[in-house]
Amino acid sequence: MSETAQTSGTAQIGVTGLAVMGRNLARNFARNGYTVAVHNRTAARTEALVSEFGEEGAFLPASTPEELVESLERPRRVLVMVKAGAPTDAVIEEFAPLLEEGDMIIDGGNAHFEDTRRREKALRERGIHFVGTGVSGGEEGALRGPSIMPGGSAESYRALGPMLERIAAEADDGAPCTAYMGPDGAGHFVKMVHNGIEYADMQLIAEAYQLLRDVAGYGPARIAEIFRRWNTGRLDSYLIEITAEVLAHVDERTGEPFVDVVLDQAEQKGTGRWTVQAALDLGVPVPGIAEAVFARSLSGHAGLRRASRSLPGPTPAPLGEAAAARFADQVEQALYASKLVSYTQGFHEIRAGSEEYGWEVDPGAVAAIWRAGCIIRAAFLDRVRAAYDGRGDLPSLLSDETFAREIGEAQDDWRAVVAEAARQGVPVPGFAAALAYYDALRAERLPAALVQGQRDYFGAHTYRRTDGEGVFHTLWGGDRSETRED
Repeated sequence: MSETAQTSGTAQIGVTGLAVMGRNLARNFARNGYTVAVHNRTAARTEALVSEFGEEGAFLPASTPEELVESLERPRRVLVMVKAGAPTDAVIEEFAPLLEEGDMIIDGGNAHFEDTRRREKALRERGIHFVGTGVSGGEEGALRGPSIMPGGSAESYRALGPMLERIAAEADDGAPCTAYMGPDGAGHFVKMVHNGIEYADMQLIAEAYQLLRDVAGYGPARIAEIFRRWNTGRLDSYLIEITAEVLAHVDERTGEPFVDVVLDQAEQKGTGRWTVQAALDLGVPVPGIAEAVFARSLSGHAGLRRASRSLPGPTPAPLGEAAAARFADQVEQALYASKLVSYTQGFHEIRAGSEEYGWEVDPGAVAAIWRAGCIIRAAFLDRVRAAYDGRGDLPSLLSDETFAREIGEAQDDWRAVVAEAARQGVPVPGFAAALAYYDALRAERLPAALVQGQRDYFGAHTYRRTDGEGVFHTLWGGDRSETRED
């Protein structure tokens, strides 16, 4: 009797695509007591997984999609871990004909949520559940417990959810960092925005580093100590923690600080850009995330930067020791306030997407599952969750009494940091955009009134008035009388 026949219908889940993330998720399932069928287009990867990690649990190697499907218990669960885009579509089309009504395909890659919506609809018509699932935590998180954001049908989550809860990271209160996000593309949308916030968070941390170096005059090792201190307080987070490690690292080859031997051109894989594009489509302002995306783009234009180095700027004025220490404290305030704004923008986009697509995403649940496992995990997410849980109609994180008070207390230092950066010629697009967003929200009047006047003048685009209902147009090329257009 063949091994396939002997193991028919015994695996609880199958994983196809055994690069780093797929391999580690398969190992995570096996370590948690599940029998895992594994398959890869290149058979050598399947063999290597079983050979190297077979003692961690029960793996069933499959040489073909047919073998993998045959080894699965019903409802069959096939986790696809391949490159987003056309490769994912190709794998889906390979497996879908082998599945039956009620089976499911789970896409754990960084797919665009619109692709997920398209795939979910097509497979639903064939009676197959498609579960677009955001997975955050990198290769280490995939193995030891990631934050998992599944979408799809509620029925599919009932069959899959307990397994995800078992392999997910645990928050400090023991809660698994996974929850049902909503129908079709909800899971991948939430993961996309998670990555957008990640872009903003990383940019803000990088700006804080640059200010501490160029304005306060501290070296990387001293800045690492400052970040370690910040990580014991309200900025406690994974990204602050690893920033301190990176800044303290010394390059073995040169003996120089590691950060000084790395080319200053940041790369990106596209999820931050998707977040901004989706926000534009939804009409949601996310300038902090957008500036982070643009900052990475600008860093990569080496020729443009070289051609601009001779442009005039201010003469640096290093601070004395006492002033530098005071400035470092102000940077902490600015970083915290700007970080809070970035999360505010991200949650606003999630809410807008949820309303647009009818997902009913629970922002409190999102904050809860981001508390561990994911890249943007941070201590203050407990408070974000509490804010949304305590007030379901909360329009913005900045509407929460505690966060509003904290950002108000930080604003003087925040403004001082942005002003000092401008005086010293240090670019802080993230800090500045966050502050401008904050000021725009609290402004009694915005210059948008003038913009509407301009639009009406050159394009007869009309405007509304503050003193009554209706839509109006001024005859700018005539006697400048006003007409009602509705």
